[in-house]
Amino acid sequence: MNVYFPGTETDSAKQSINVDRATTAYRTSTRNAERAGRSSFALDISGTVTDNSAYAGHGRTAEEVMQKAGMEDITARRNYMAVMSNSVSDEDFAKLQEEGFHPGSEVANMSVLGYNLPKVYEGRGPLEAASIGVDLQPGEMAMRCNLICVEGEILKNHSSGHISTEEADVLIQYLQEKLGNDRVRFHTGVQYRHLLVIKGGNKELDCTPPHDVPLKPFRPLMVKPLAPEAQETADLVNDLILKSQELLKNHPLNLKRMAEGKDPANSIWPWSPGYRPQMPTFSETFPQVKKGAVISAVDLINGIGYYAGLRRIAVEGATGLYNTNYENKVAAALEALKTDDFVYLHIEASDEAGHEGDIDLKLLTIENLDKRAVGPIYEAVKDWNEPVAIAVLPDHPTPCELRTHTSEPIPFLIWYPGIEPDEVQVYDEVAACNGSYGVLKEDEFIKEFMK
Repeated sequence: MNVYFPGTETDSAKQSINVDRATTAYRTSTRNAERAGRSSFALDISGTVTDNSAYAGHGRTAEEVMQKAGMEDITARRNYMAVMSNSVSDEDFAKLQEEGFHPGSEVANMSVLGYNLPKVYEGRGPLEAASIGVDLQPGEMAMRCNLICVEGEILKNHSSGHISTEEADVLIQYLQEKLGNDRVRFHTGVQYRHLLVIKGGNKELDCTPPHDVPLKPFRPLMVKPLAPEAQETADLVNDLILKSQELLKNHPLNLKRMAEGKDPANSIWPWSPGYRPQMPTFSETFPQVKKGAVISAVDLINGIGYYAGLRRIAVEGATGLYNTNYENKVAAALEALKTDDFVYLHIEASDEAGHEGDIDLKLLTIENLDKRAVGPIYEAVKDWNEPVAIAVLPDHPTPCELRTHTSEPIPFLIWYPGIEPDEVQVYDEVAACNGSYGVLKEDEFIKEFMK
């Protein structure tokens, strides 16, 4: 039985995640353990740790932060769980960047699961379409469609102040009424994350993720064609952006939000286009997984799970933010492990805190992850008759000082009953360089975990 924890961006507890990779030494693999007859659990902790400079002025060092978190976590159990490594090599990062892949959540999570991105990647739009039940037809292009907040010419934030799904649905339905037609459709997703579908759209577009450019002028960042044949699609999308601003600026819901001191959702921002992907299921790659599940509040992750053949488990109170219901997510994961061979538990809270640049909130999400997710799951499964393997890792870093994703290597941890620990004593990017797995490339991490 395998449990995998991904989805929290990292901020190193010992040293900056922006450590100079060119001068970092990585150990080569010394692991060759045999495992059999066990299930797997993976926890994706999206964008989690921070360096000492990030904690400056907040009364604690990074070491003190992790000491506090370690009351319930892997750090306190290093004799059992400290077999670690960085999971992606410099060469792999360079290759992905040359092929046009950015360190987004879709790229990162598909990479963690071992997918060959040049063969199967189609952007996050189609993945989120699958998550919300939109069956893309041949020739239909899907794009993630954020509801963003614009102040004058400035893109203030990517989430309209974390607008609720209920409020967002009112605006998306309004846009569908005013701008939708036989070719253009808007679909409500979750919170600020929605979907735009264009029949006959050309995906050769240069789009900017809005969370990468807070407080930047938006017009220079609008969609550009990557090929002459995509010019018409780029013009259409940009026209929809500008028309949405005219329609939304005086919408009663936005006027109410502004009166309450909240950011208005006064523009759409479509990005990450693509068509329906052709992805093998997880069971096709790993036949020992007869049944698997995904637990996440994020449509993108659920969409990956859909194409990977993992059943979606909806959890009451799961928000994708700091106030998510950790206890319900943990309970759902433990229940799924009784019947499933693989569970992918994704926790997004730290990533959102990183995008907000909110260090105090980031600290809280690290502590909550530690005490309310990793610790309880480990305590619950460590003595089960059917052994459970656990992996804990981020999908990518989201440092508060940059407020966006970066492409540094990420640390991972693998535990299973009887594993022989190495000398790594803490969970961070620098310590992981001495882990006994060494630097794993391409699909080596997931193959190692699924042995």
